[in-house]
Amino acid sequence: MGSCISAIGTANPEYKIPQEKIFRFMANAFALDDTNKARLKSIYDHAGISHRYSVIPDFGFANSDDFTFFEQNTLLEPFIPTQKRLQLYQQKAANVAADAVKACLKDFDQRIYKEITHLITVSCTGMYAPGLDIDLVEQLGLNRSTERTCITFMGCYGAVNGLKTADYICRSNPRAKVLVVSVELCTLHFQKENTLDNWVANSLFSDGAAAALIENNDQIFGSPVIELESFYTEFLPEARDEMGWYVGNTGFEMRLTSKVSRQIKKYIKPITHNLLAHAGLDYSQISAYAIHPGGKKILEAVEDALELPEESNAIAYEVLQQYGNMSSATILFVLDKMLKAGKLIDQRILSFAFGPGLTVEGMVLQMH
Repeated sequence: MGSCISAIGTANPEYKIPQEKIFRFMANAFALDDTNKARLKSIYDHAGISHRYSVIPDFGFANSDDFTFFEQNTLLEPFIPTQKRLQLYQQKAANVAADAVKACLKDFDQRIYKEITHLITVSCTGMYAPGLDIDLVEQLGLNRSTERTCITFMGCYGAVNGLKTADYICRSNPRAKVLVVSVELCTLHFQKENTLDNWVANSLFSDGAAAALIENNDQIFGSPVIELESFYTEFLPEARDEMGWYVGNTGFEMRLTSKVSRQIKKYIKPITHNLLAHAGLDYSQISAYAIHPGGKKILEAVEDALELPEESNAIAYEVLQQYGNMSSATILFVLDKMLKAGKLIDQRILSFAFGPGLTVEGMVLQMH
């Protein structure tokens, strides 16, 4: 007896900042000469992103005198320590996450909040205790007896593990109603060390939250819904050092090399074969794709390896363009657009997300 996503909601913090303004902020922060400024501009121009969201308005300001979070000087010194960044996470994360839950449950009777049996929170960009889970129970008026699970520091594939855990719960408890909530405030961890890793990371990541309600198939009446049909995971030991996420003294530090997309291109086809074999399916039974838009090169690598036309990833490109990469929340933004469009009834969807390890988390979904 399987489970379905019966609703999804998304939310972003208040500051919507054009990519061009973020580029100017970064060029100043890195103190680039004209040659390197042109190189950085090329990265931004080819990122496929028009704007991103942040809990920090400073990224949109041309004058350091206007900064409210970073130090008001061109060098941003002293650079903000991890403690202060996580204090802002604690102030902001639950509010953005609660907005996503309210968007998710807006078409339900208010009684739904008391019917939630399990809460799974997903985040790799901050932590504290009592944590996000307890804050959400209190803000949303959930029962204090709601069972809580926290998935942390897994990176961009964390929400897939949230959905997988929710599916396991629903299979073992047919009356369960599981709320999966992902919130990521990636921009808190801006790093100004002048490296290509930081150039690329600072051109992609954004802040956002998404929530999904997971219920047993037998408890759902109405459509469309997305059935969680099968899950499969592998990590690639030879690519272990190509992507990483570490706690530093001035925020969390990312390792993101240019080899990531090449490794995905090399391995995604055999992993797809393994996922479909695990699900007992043939590739001909797949009609659509929900790929985590970690960046244009990631989407292009999947397209090349699986011989897909670019339009197969149209929704993923749209999410990337409108929001940037919001780490674990991003795949739920993609599924939200698919669910609300309702054009894939009775069709199977192949979905992947990627993160440190190099880990590939796969799902087979079916819309009803």
